[in-house]
Amino acid sequence: MRPLTTAVLLSLLSTSGFAAGPAAQQDVDRAIKAIGGPATSEVRTIVVKGQTRHLEPEQSFKADGEYRLADNSTFTQSRDLVAGKSRTDWYRKMVYPAPREYKYAEIVAGGIGFVDGVDSTGRVKQSLEMNQHAMSGLRVAAASRELERTSPLLVVEMQKNPARLAKLADQKVGSEALPAVSYRGERNTFIVMFDRSTGVPVRVRTLDYDSIQGDSTYDLVLSDWREVSTSSGPIKYPFKQVYQLNGGDVIETTITDVAVNQAVGAEAFNIPQSIRASAPKIATNDIPYQWVIRRQFIGTYLDSDAIAYDPQAGPGLRLVDLAPGVTQVVGGSHNSLIVEMDKYLVGFDAPISERQSKWTIEQAAKKYPGKPFKYVVLTHHHIDHSGGVRAYAAEGATIVVGKGDGAFFRKVLSAPQGLNPYGVKSVAPKVIEVDGKWSVTEGGRAIEAYLIESPHAAGYLIPYVPDAKMGFVTDIWGPGAPVNNVNPAQVALVREVAKAGITPEKFAGGHGSVGNYSDLTQAVQRQGAR
Repeated sequence: MRPLTTAVLLSLLSTSGFAAGPAAQQDVDRAIKAIGGPATSEVRTIVVKGQTRHLEPEQSFKADGEYRLADNSTFTQSRDLVAGKSRTDWYRKMVYPAPREYKYAEIVAGGIGFVDGVDSTGRVKQSLEMNQHAMSGLRVAAASRELERTSPLLVVEMQKNPARLAKLADQKVGSEALPAVSYRGERNTFIVMFDRSTGVPVRVRTLDYDSIQGDSTYDLVLSDWREVSTSSGPIKYPFKQVYQLNGGDVIETTITDVAVNQAVGAEAFNIPQSIRASAPKIATNDIPYQWVIRRQFIGTYLDSDAIAYDPQAGPGLRLVDLAPGVTQVVGGSHNSLIVEMDKYLVGFDAPISERQSKWTIEQAAKKYPGKPFKYVVLTHHHIDHSGGVRAYAAEGATIVVGKGDGAFFRKVLSAPQGLNPYGVKSVAPKVIEVDGKWSVTEGGRAIEAYLIESPHAAGYLIPYVPDAKMGFVTDIWGPGAPVNNVNPAQVALVREVAKAGITPEKFAGGHGSVGNYSDLTQAVQRQGAR
């Protein structure tokens, strides 16, 4: 995990003047000549076929460990570059979190987006009712940015708009110092780096905020440039395209076929009128790019402009009392728990981002006035259940994590966050690492957390409130739903609860609601008997 330092971030953001100057223009002119000269501006349509792998760094088994392979997929992308329309047909073979296959098309045209087919287990209400839906404005914005980044006409647009160019100092990548310019695109600023010997673009960078890694570089790395025929002469196209987050590969794409100026019928980009009529327009601010892009890797993206919940399915986030002084945050895709002590509060999990955490902190202050969060216990390190941890740390809370996760979260809380849209202040991290058992007692109530072995993630903690006989579990079981075929993680949970010597009657879930623990134990026993 290598987030930007504040000094580097400020230096990269200091090009707001955007005076092109001859040096920036020379870099762009040289790139166009290297790619194909005048033939590049004659490109009208492009159809690209390829294979891609998505890897998620923040769903690793161990904190800061090997990236999780999400899928092996193939795609065909058809683009009308003059009209600004795109269609990507996907065949996705998911590996994580469970094997499954998706076939669907994504269309972006006229500032709106459309998905034809099933693309996620985290779909919003409209796509549950029919296998097609409008994209959220946030998804349209993220997709549009990446279409601009990958456009073969990006350097042509740069040449046409010199007032949007600025020359940058050479950018250090590994042992190389690459010539670079900054370009203010349609809605985003790109840092484009060029090969010193050939002049072709080799990296197209944006500066993003990641809720775990903080201020980050997000690079499209271009290589394996090959000639592609056009009626105006050959152009070069990068047949290897790799996205890197802070230097780590997260998307690996190999292009297998490219056709330029092939006829692409207008019907390919058709969005049904029933969708167009109410489709959200492209979002223009507060876009959590990394969340929107990478939750799609594992097929669990909730395609909603509310991010954490589906506005069509209910009122959104709300507090639900489960026991005296025990309140669950529900109504979204990810839950947390608030436990009241005599003088303070303890939270279980910090889902998604500071946006949800700040809502939870504000609502808890109304319900439990005068009681701040003193501790937040994280079940495990995955981004969707820990991405809001900074907001609690900024309020003074100590973060409680499992064995092996302490250094990771100290680094998370110390990472630069100049791009953080939620205005969370940086603080010196306070982290407790649990090996075995952790507990606090205050005002007659105890809270405990037990380190367990789980195939889902290393350093997994089970928080427990003894007087309420209630545990909290995330990802490995969704309490409240019928338990049919149990999985190895659920079997491990039952085994580890017994090993801890605790006697929960109920579990609240980071997903789901609240359920009887006996539902799970009986299901495990039934499966063991077969």
